[in-house]
Amino acid sequence: MKKNGLYLQLISIHGLIRGHSLELGRDADTGGQTKYVVELAKVLATHEDVAQVDLITRLIRDKNISSDYSKPIEEISDGARIVRIQCGGRKYLRKELLWPHLEEFIDKTIKFITSQERPPDIFHGHYADAGYVAMQLAAAFDTPFFFTGHSMGKNKLAKLLADGMKKNEIIRQYKIKTRIDTEETLIEKADMIITSTQQEIDNQYGLYANGAAGKYTVIPPGIELDAFYPYYDSQLDIDLLSEEAKQTKITLRNELHRFWPNPEKPFVLAVCRPDHRKNITGLIEAYGMDKELQAIANLAIFAGIRQDINSMEDNERAVLTDMLLQMDRYDLYGKLAIPKKHDFATEVPTLYRMCAQSHGVFINPALVEPFGLTLIEASACGLPIVATNDGGPVDIIKNCESGLLVDVGQPEAISGALKEILIEQSLWDTLSNNGINGVRKHYSWSTHCKDTIEQYSRLLPEQQVDSSKSNLQQNIRPSFGKRLTSIRKLLITDIDNTLIGDDDSLYQLLDLLDEHRSDLAWGVATGRSLELTLEAMTEYNIPMPDILICSVGTEMYYGPDLRMDKGWQQHISNKWKPELIKETLEQFDFLVFQEAEGQRSHKISYYLENTDDRLEQVQQSLNERKLRCNVIYSHNQFLDILPSRASKGKAVSYLRFKYDFLPRFVMVAGDSGNDADMLQGNTRGLIVGNYSEELAYLKDAARVYFSQGKYAAGIIEGLRHYGLL
Repeated sequence: MKKNGLYLQLISIHGLIRGHSLELGRDADTGGQTKYVVELAKVLATHEDVAQVDLITRLIRDKNISSDYSKPIEEISDGARIVRIQCGGRKYLRKELLWPHLEEFIDKTIKFITSQERPPDIFHGHYADAGYVAMQLAAAFDTPFFFTGHSMGKNKLAKLLADGMKKNEIIRQYKIKTRIDTEETLIEKADMIITSTQQEIDNQYGLYANGAAGKYTVIPPGIELDAFYPYYDSQLDIDLLSEEAKQTKITLRNELHRFWPNPEKPFVLAVCRPDHRKNITGLIEAYGMDKELQAIANLAIFAGIRQDINSMEDNERAVLTDMLLQMDRYDLYGKLAIPKKHDFATEVPTLYRMCAQSHGVFINPALVEPFGLTLIEASACGLPIVATNDGGPVDIIKNCESGLLVDVGQPEAISGALKEILIEQSLWDTLSNNGINGVRKHYSWSTHCKDTIEQYSRLLPEQQVDSSKSNLQQNIRPSFGKRLTSIRKLLITDIDNTLIGDDDSLYQLLDLLDEHRSDLAWGVATGRSLELTLEAMTEYNIPMPDILICSVGTEMYYGPDLRMDKGWQQHISNKWKPELIKETLEQFDFLVFQEAEGQRSHKISYYLENTDDRLEQVQQSLNERKLRCNVIYSHNQFLDILPSRASKGKAVSYLRFKYDFLPRFVMVAGDSGNDADMLQGNTRGLIVGNYSEELAYLKDAARVYFSQGKYAAGIIEGLRHYGLL
């Protein structure tokens, strides 16, 4: 990475993303957004003010897809790379199934950032799932958060309901409530929302309660003009085309001619995913009902990539099956071409030009179209377009004047617009020329890049800090993300009878921690709730630490604004059944339920006098019910039941993994039984001189030091013993 310049992280989680031969149309998740973010990463990396662009996506190891998607890092251009983070297992998952795994994605992205020379200057999320991730990372690292929605849930819900889909089915299939709730938060929290059109702001974001308060800028995307050049260039310079280009054209021509006995006619072209929202069935209905249109032109629909329809997702399978049924219903054999697959990178630009050479028309009949990248691509090739009168196409037609807008819910409106362009030669010529010129004026990547960098820079300090300076030199109190990813030493200590107990040594320790804060982070790990932890810190005038591990390791917060680690909460929730645990332990009258303030969502607490093997009875009862949990007994009176993945020690291990702390640079300090698993980890353990006898068995343990000093004096002794001071 270059020393000077912006470090940008673009986040786009779902779909199949790679730097070459994008499998656009393979499924509902691998569409225009995947192409957009790859091209955006490449073009941003060319800007003189940019040092590095990382496109963060999901790592997938699945025998059903290419091994390309299992490479952790893929260089896609000078200064741009795709970084793949594993979450939710190894199998490919559609985007609606990724919501439960986003906290894992955040944690592992932080771990990746820790391995880099410096944290990003900007986080830019694409779509709601990645927007949530970018929002959380931006908060952790105190950097600007940008959001591009690409499509919005409320607009999608309204369109699907209007099209007759049942609300329960929409909620089940699309997880629409989770998405809409997340989008409300993203609109509120984003420092800037980048949209492709003003219509997107007014008619899509405007549907949200927070819509009016959002901060927006319109930056239309660009296209690769070298790939999408005018149709007449390939006609005039056929001898200059590469052999690959000639072969692509012949292959496509042969494929189309398989379907058409009269291939000399103009043809209407549609290129889209087999998705309900793309309204392919509406297009076939419009064509099938209009005999005049059938006589004038053939129809070609490239609806993604398919092999066995029965093996596809419900949505895609239903759409493709209906396409075939409609072909039969309207007897369109010899008129409708439905090829099984295409290569977007090489074949689709050629398709546009072939359609233009036939004096045909491109149509995007989608019910929901936030922008419409295919419309720009077709226009750039000189192919007139027809599209919905609602959404991004409105701005495209306004800028380029390259086609007609229609109500795509009306079959006769679709067929009428297609016939108008096909029949009137002068109109076809005007729309064709307008498209070629308009795209070059309004939709270039260079313009998009310049405007995007301007928006990024506007939210950063006027003078970008030299990356050779440490975060601590830049900011006396940096965000917890920047601080914990830049420091290599860590102290975690219990509070009661360890940190506090002797005021003189406590304040001596606090002075030392402040003196060494440039290379030593610190936190507390306690059985206390957050409220009681803050109460103790206030009473003893203890400044806010970097980390608070509360409620016996079931909750984790970061200072100074007490931001909860949601990834840890999600991690420990696995197989946690608190109501069943309480029901199981009701039989023991020797268990006394602790006061309400002692109970937490992931901690059930009792008082227990452990006589007559009572603790063993509790454990046996839980085992018999096969309840996976962690039973911790301390100070001869406190019994805490936690999730199996939760404890102070496991919380420390989680911290070490997330922020990449080496075990030899982490010291944990405690005095009692609920510190035991923390002290026995592979970090450096410190047991203060006033320890409880229940820890005496650790005297022969490796990596555990018993100090002579008591309370905080023992912590100081341990820090010096392990060379952390």
